[in-house]
Amino acid sequence: MKLRNTVILATVLILLDQILKIWVKTNMCLDESIEIFPWFQLHFVENNGAAFGMQLNMGGNFDWGKLLLSVFRIVMIGLLGYYIYYLTRNERKTPKGVLIGLALILAGAIGNLVDSMFYGMIFTASTPMTVATLGEGYSTFLMGKVVDMFYFPLFQWENVPSFLSFLVGYDNYFFGAIFNLADAYISVAVVYLAIFHYKFFQE
Repeated sequence: MKLRNTVILATVLILLDQILKIWVKTNMCLDESIEIFPWFQLHFVENNGAAFGMQLNMGGNFDWGKLLLSVFRIVMIGLLGYYIYYLTRNERKTPKGVLIGLALILAGAIGNLVDSMFYGMIFTASTPMTVATLGEGYSTFLMGKVVDMFYFPLFQWENVPSFLSFLVGYDNYFFGAIFNLADAYISVAVVYLAIFHYKFFQE
């Protein structure tokens, strides 16, 4: 798998992620749900932090945690991009699956970074009553909120142990995390690479 094909794959994945996020942002009110199946909903939320709605709060008036997370993403994207370039240019043959997995991770990282970089500048704030539009923006560069929408309320789980509370969401439904395509790219790729290509990284 050549570098060009890897870049094309990552670009297509980023576009799919952004198209869905922009549609949700401009067609749904904050906290609105659309039931696709009883066990699968589009539920629009936004977060300032990491994947699956996790938050990184360091206190104070300025969200330094958000800024540090955005800078960390930029550094990691640069390193991952160079690593992909190295693997495609190295004489050693790299399995196609490894490059596909790395393209998924790269696309996921860039997809969430785009939200942080630009959404605060180009969209009005989402609220439970109105949908966002292109406008003056609600924040500054690198300080935008990440759009999440996939929610799987599989079954209700009463009396959840506190150390497992992150697994439940609204009305004690499992699985509680709300995430986006970019999060899914990264999670699927990491599991796939760990199971099927761990020997490549060991070598």
